[in-house]
Amino acid sequence: MILIPGHLLGEIRSQGAEAYPEECCGALVGQADGGRKVVALTRSFENRNPDSRERRYYVGPEAYREAEAWAKAHGLDVVGIYHSHPDHPARPSEYDREHAWPWYSYLILRVEHGQPSDLTSWVLTEERDRFDAEELECT
Repeated sequence: MILIPGHLLGEIRSQGAEAYPEECCGALVGQADGGRKVVALTRSFENRNPDSRERRYYVGPEAYREAEAWAKAHGLDVVGIYHSHPDHPARPSEYDREHAWPWYSYLILRVEHGQPSDLTSWVLTEERDRFDAEELECT
């Protein structure tokens, strides 16, 4: 389960709408608390995909390292990643699976014709063969 304050979900939805027709992306920063993740804030990333930002996001390892270092300096952790799917369902693609890590939460926002829509959360299995849906609770 992942718990996210409503105002942060609103920020993710706004970023998705602003980035449309390209994908937005960012880190979910918070803490693991038992079997759940509690998000305290988000850190947006620049989508640096050189080819098709409408269908893929790319951040690069330096952005992840920077987000992790910032989180640790504030007593927090990166607990997941969010990104949008312009005019596509809010479920992981094969590309998403190939570039994901187990344990992290992956929030996907569907943005349909510029309007934020479905928002789902997923966790890659340890075998890396599929994503399982994760319960998402707005706090």
